[in-house]
Order: sequence, then C-alpha cells, then structure tokens
Amino acid sequence: MPHDISLISTIAAGLGLALILGYGAVRLGLPALVGYLLAGIAIGPATPGFVADVALAGQLAEIGVMLLMFGVGLHFSLADLLAVRRIALPGAVVQIGVATLLGMGAASLWGWSLAAALIFGLALSVASTVVLLRALESQGAVESENGRIAVGWLVVEDLVMVLVLVLLPPLAGVLSGSAAGDGEVWRALAMTLGQVAAFVVLMLVGGRKFFPHLLWMVARTGSRELFTLCVVAAALGIAFGAAKLFGVSFALGAFFAGMVLRESDLSYRAAHETLPLRDAFAVLFFVSVGMLFDPAILLAEPLRVLTVVAIILVGKSIAAAVLVLAFRYPLNTALTVAASLAQIGEFSFILAGLGVALGVLPVEGQSLILAGALISIACNPVVFRAIAPLQAALAARGGQAAWLARRQDPLAELPASTDSRYLAGQVVLVGQGRLGARVAQALTGAGLPFVVAEQDREKVEKLRARGLAAVCGDAALPAVLIQAHIARAALLVITVPDPVAVRPMVEAARALNPEVKVLARALGSQEAGALGGLGVERVFVAEEELAGAVIRQILAEMMVRP
Repeated sequence: MPHDISLISTIAAGLGLALILGYGAVRLGLPALVGYLLAGIAIGPATPGFVADVALAGQLAEIGVMLLMFGVGLHFSLADLLAVRRIALPGAVVQIGVATLLGMGAASLWGWSLAAALIFGLALSVASTVVLLRALESQGAVESENGRIAVGWLVVEDLVMVLVLVLLPPLAGVLSGSAAGDGEVWRALAMTLGQVAAFVVLMLVGGRKFFPHLLWMVARTGSRELFTLCVVAAALGIAFGAAKLFGVSFALGAFFAGMVLRESDLSYRAAHETLPLRDAFAVLFFVSVGMLFDPAILLAEPLRVLTVVAIILVGKSIAAAVLVLAFRYPLNTALTVAASLAQIGEFSFILAGLGVALGVLPVEGQSLILAGALISIACNPVVFRAIAPLQAALAARGGQAAWLARRQDPLAELPASTDSRYLAGQVVLVGQGRLGARVAQALTGAGLPFVVAEQDREKVEKLRARGLAAVCGDAALPAVLIQAHIARAALLVITVPDPVAVRPMVEAARALNPEVKVLARALGSQEAGALGGLGVERVFVAEEELAGAVIRQILAEMMVRP
C-alpha cells in the first residue's frame, strides 16, 4: 500500500547527514553543531539535491526545544529563578530594549517602515535557549551561578516574547496606520497577562502536588518504559496544553513542567531517562535552522548581513556585559552572560515568520534574520572559548582594564572588618535552605561563631545585613572554602543534600584542614555509606527531626550544652 514517508526521510536524512558533517567538523576542530547546521543547508530547499520537509523538520525541532526546556526545569527550581530575579529581570528587559533599538536603527537606514523595523529589532534581541544550554552544558556550567543567571535571563526573555507575539498583530496595525486600536492593544495585553498568570498559578499550586505524585505511582510499577513514557508524556502534554489553553509557548510550558516534577525525589532519574531524546531532537533543531537558510543572501546583501551579525555578536554582548557589571558582578559573570546572549534562535524565527505573514516585514528581513542566526549560532562556541583568554588579556593590561579583570565578587570573600572569632575555631555552614537556616538560628542562639557558604547572592546579602559572616559561591570549589577560612575551622556542616557536590566539598575541606570535623546530609543510605568512607563524623539521612539531630550534634562537637 503506498504511503507518505516524508517524516521518515526527513529524520533519516537529517540525522544521518548531521552525523557525517558533525563528525567532520569535530575532526577539523570545530563545534559539532556547525556540522548540524551545514547538514540542514544541504537538505534544505535553497540547495540542489534531496530536499527534506521543512514543515516537519520545524515540528521535530519544536519537540527538541520542549524536551530540552523540560530538562532545564528539572534542574532549575522556582527558588533558583527567584534567586537571580534582581539581575535577570531588569537586565533582560534593558538588553531587549537596547538590541531592539539597534535593529530598528539599522532597518530605518535601509528605508523600512516603523513596524518592520520594530519586528526586525525584536527578532535580533532574543537569544536561543537551545544554543545557550548546549554551550553551558559543554562548559559544565548549567548548575553554576553564572549558568543560573544566564538561564534565568533567557526565561525572562521568553516571557517577554510571549507578550510580544500576542501584542504584535494589533500593534503592527497601529504602527502601520491600518488600525486605531489602543483599546485592542490593552485588551490583548490584559488577556495575555491573565493567561500566563493562570498557567503559572495552576502549575505551581496544583501541578507541584499532582505530577510528582503521578511519577511516584508509575515508578512503583517497576517498569522502566512506563516511567520514561510518563516523563515524556508529562513534558509534551503540559507544553501542548499550555500553548492551546493559555497561549504560552511550548518551550515555556515544558520548562514549568520540569519545575513541578523537580519537586519529586525522582527528578534526577527523570532527567537521565530523557537525555537521549533531548540530544536527538536538539540535533534536529539545528538541522531545521540550516534548512531555512538561503546562502544567496550572503552574496546579495553582504553589508547588511555583517550589520546584523555585529548587532548580535557585539551590540547585544556589550549591553549585557555592562548591565551585569553595573550590578557589581565579577567580570567572568559578565563575559559568560554576554557570550550566552551572542546569538539568536527559535523566537527570532517565529517573530520573522509572523512579521512576513502580517505583511509588514519584507522577505529580505526574514532572510537577514536567518543569516544572523546561522552565523551567530556557529560562532557561539568560539565566543564561549574566548572568555578565559579575554579575561587573562585584560588582567595583563594596566589601568582600569586590569582592575576590572581582577575585580572579585564583593560577596565572594569576607569583609576585611570581619571579627577574628569568625576566622578560627568557627563552624563553616554550607547551605541556607530550610535545614541550613534552622542550624544558623541555633548557632546564633548558642553564641557560636560560624561562616555561611551559600550560592544564592540574595541570601548572602540578607545574612550580611543581619551582621552574620557569609560568602557567596559553590562550596565544592576550594577557593570558596578558603574564603570561609576552612583551614582554621573546627567544624564543617553540609546541609545541601546533593550527592554530586558533597563529596568534593569533603575532599577539599580535608585537603585544606585535615583536622576539621565534618557533618553532612545525604539523600539515602547509599550516599551515607560513601560519605562515611570519606571520614565524615556523622551523616544524617532521615528527614524527620533532621534539623534537631544536626543541631544537637553540632553543639556536642563544639562542646556546648544544648
């Protein structure tokens, strides 16, 4: 029986050619994604030979975006998002404004209308979440402070673009003079804000209780395939429902799906089970980008292409770096965020397509946006690799550049005025979650000196405002423990139940202070046994009465009666 095999041929050709060209790119010392993009160009409609189904490739790529954002949500809690809101929210909004004005300025010089210039500028202002996560994963920086800031920044950008996509049709009419609708714009804005707010509340109130419970029910069956099916169905189902019922993007819906499933203790397993699917569909995303690109634009409008690339790679990056430095973050954070935003992706394609459909953006504008996306995505890994050499070069120079490169995060070390009793014989307390906050309160009540090591900047700022000693950073890094003066500490208390991070904390502390006593929290008996083998004095596992047990043990170790 004859049947349509366009889906099979698109997947087979896309993945097969991506493998060949990706391997070739790696052998030449280039990022593999350059090969994926070239594979898309090769099977796209702008080049001779086999032409894959562009529409199907776009849908497959959308699935990849959803699965990838779902994975981010599994590791990025609401607390993480709120922890970076002070920089991510104003930073993203201002950076979008600067990049939009740069794009509008270039489009105005080319004689485009106001509506076309606005759409063009907005398309150049928003970065690709897929590309960012790929770059952060290659650097091992997704869970770092810099990674959380960059991801939070892009989440804010996605929320802004959701509003833009809804407001653009009536706004384009107003700008072009074909609609008078101030009322229409305000109604669209109110409707969009209401839908997004309803979705967020539903997920954070109902979803956080229902979906983790559903995951446990399926896990109890002992079936691995059912567990994987449950995870994928939740990711795609929530994303689809969010788009259809609340007008939220697929990517944002999948991100919140991951956030609610993170409440389950099975979130690490869920992330592991979906990893192969995320990788395969992420490749299809890059292939689909290549399929949309027409290389002829490089010959027809080379100066305009260079202008677009300059706005993306230079204009956006400088704006982001200046904003991050203005918030008193170190240069490394500013360069990381700047590199993260030095590309455009999926929302840019959607905006360009909508602009062409509305009849306000010329087809040339869409081609320029795609050219800028392709070139910036291909250059992004190189931009990330340039961070360390650039920072070193600035440090080697004299004057303001050297000071800027060497400037440290003011929260990453104790103030010079810190009392000496916090520098020797103290407790080093890692983490300020629920358990860490209770331990800190008990130590304060007992009059015991302690230094907190915490990655959340806002928590560190609040602790310092209360007159407590605290440093900001990942305690798994020896440099952070050194700033907490672990070398002369009496006790290290680890309240973070992260089996990946706890072991390097213990090893670094032992290397810096062989005599320090260590108390740690573990997720289960297996992790407890492993930590016990490192010489940890006591490992706490049970959640019930955990805080009280830890506090009593600390007071006993410090020879203070509870």
